[in-house]
Amino acid sequence: MMKAELVFIPSPGIGHLVSIVEFAKRLIDRDDRFFITILLIKPSTLPNIDSFTNSLSASHPLIQLIDLPQLHPPNSPELAKSPKNYITLYIESFKPHIKHVLGNLIGSTHSHPNSPRLVGLVLDFFCISMIDVGNELGLPSYLFLTSGAAFLGLMLYIPTRHDRVSTEFSESDPEFLIPGFINPVPPRVLPSAVFNKDGGYAAYLKLAKRFRDTKGIIVNTLLELESHAISSFCDDQTPPIYTVGPVIDAKGEAQNKLGSPGSHSKNNNIMKWLDDQDPSSVVFLCFGSMGTFCAPQLREIAQALERSGHGFLWSIRLPPPTTPQGKAENPEEEMLPDGFIERTRGKGLVCGWSPQAEILAHKAIGGFVSHCGWNSIMESLWNGVPLVTWPLSAEQQLNAFTMVRELGVAVEMRLDYRRGGDLVMADEIERAVRCVMVSDGDVREKVKEIGEKSKKALVEGGSSFNMIGRLMEDMLVDV
Repeated sequence: MMKAELVFIPSPGIGHLVSIVEFAKRLIDRDDRFFITILLIKPSTLPNIDSFTNSLSASHPLIQLIDLPQLHPPNSPELAKSPKNYITLYIESFKPHIKHVLGNLIGSTHSHPNSPRLVGLVLDFFCISMIDVGNELGLPSYLFLTSGAAFLGLMLYIPTRHDRVSTEFSESDPEFLIPGFINPVPPRVLPSAVFNKDGGYAAYLKLAKRFRDTKGIIVNTLLELESHAISSFCDDQTPPIYTVGPVIDAKGEAQNKLGSPGSHSKNNNIMKWLDDQDPSSVVFLCFGSMGTFCAPQLREIAQALERSGHGFLWSIRLPPPTTPQGKAENPEEEMLPDGFIERTRGKGLVCGWSPQAEILAHKAIGGFVSHCGWNSIMESLWNGVPLVTWPLSAEQQLNAFTMVRELGVAVEMRLDYRRGGDLVMADEIERAVRCVMVSDGDVREKVKEIGEKSKKALVEGGSSFNMIGRLMEDMLVDV
């Protein structure tokens, strides 16, 4: 039986890495004809990544990881002008190194006839320029999109609009009619990069133009959730769309490996505390690996939680200190109102890093206030937990709009909030918390239904199960 090798190239971000690794695991668990090599661009912001990768290599021998060399990133001014352009330029600088690694893999196949045959590349969003390397070596490229079908719709729309308008988006633009959306899309919910005149829009346009150069687009969604969007992409110009989701780290294994030192014992304390709470009685607040707030905003959240009367578990991420200082045992607590911890003891728990996937799976969780990162949305829906929208950056505003206006599976607090924006006041937060915790609300029923459908999608005969089978057969057609 001929073996086939795929090379995965993820972006250097935790959400992207975990999602693409989970998809790789799903492929090899499904079909042992596949062997997968993951080329790692190691982010300096993840000091515990070696623990994660070592564990992966030990538990999945059909996955090998190759560290790419550390390269100097672009000059700091580029980061200030446009983070999206910065990361795009940085990843493009790896082209010669990736070509060298792929050449070695192809050479190994030729010299060892029993070695797996390299049949294609699976590229993360920011790595799509590696299509050029694949073309040079005669390898087809597939795009793996860690976001949903709505974001795919926007990216397919950007080149079409540019042919007509040839300039950046503007916040004063009228609402857009974007294929894949039922409703007109207001500019205020689009990613900040599309308004950026200093390289952000140009970077998104360059990435978007390559989508249709791929052999297929793999999307972390399920057909039952975004059927309207998926059906709108069926034309002779768009590559095949493979809906393979939810692709999530359902047990939180990667999150635990990537947690901070000492996080295991803290996780145990969190889970024990949840065990003592009533079912669906706790609202969970967590805003992703980059989700930090200023002290005044934290105090508004604290007031809202205390006044809501609901139990809460609040994961607070603090920005890195700007000056050297002694490390407090619980630094997040020092930024909260005086007496808040004492007054809410037993009713609420404040923590730093938290095992999000495990928490969302716990029976005590009844609602989720989230930054609307796509992985977080998928985990929330998988567990049937309704969420409150508080987007911060990237495509999160568009995700929030999709969940609330397009699909009706989230409670709207903000759709257009951006990091560093005006304070969201306690009254508004309290209303959203009370709304999401309603036990018999329409949103809760819809989310529960999607949770059940997402599990059925992954078992034999389910929509995502069948789509993964189709994808594998398409990848193996020339083997």
